[in-house]
Amino acid sequence: MTVDWLTLPDVADRLGVPITRVRQMVRDRKLLAVRSEGVLRVPADFIVDGAVIKGLPGLLTVLADAGFSDEESMGWLFRDDPTLPGTPVRALTENRGREVKRRAQALAF
Repeated sequence: MTVDWLTLPDVADRLGVPITRVRQMVRDRKLLAVRSEGVLRVPADFIVDGAVIKGLPGLLTVLADAGFSDEESMGWLFRDDPTLPGTPVRALTENRGREVKRRAQALAF
């Protein structure tokens, strides 16, 4: 899994919001960040055209409800799924969020 990472200040710049808003988005699970080398980072794929990709916040809630940790959720989002095809993140950016959400809901059972 090759992921381009953004620091929280970079995310704030891309979204055009203060960094405090980005931190709140991470706390509220509207965005997923992982700590790497002591710094919180967000995948660049989560931000498209100055906004969080459609469907990501709801999908993160579904994954959390299924018992996934942040690291497990990140792994699942970037793992190839031949039934989609591609990765769940790619499907979200292609506006196929309903398919991705159904697969995530199935993980809980």
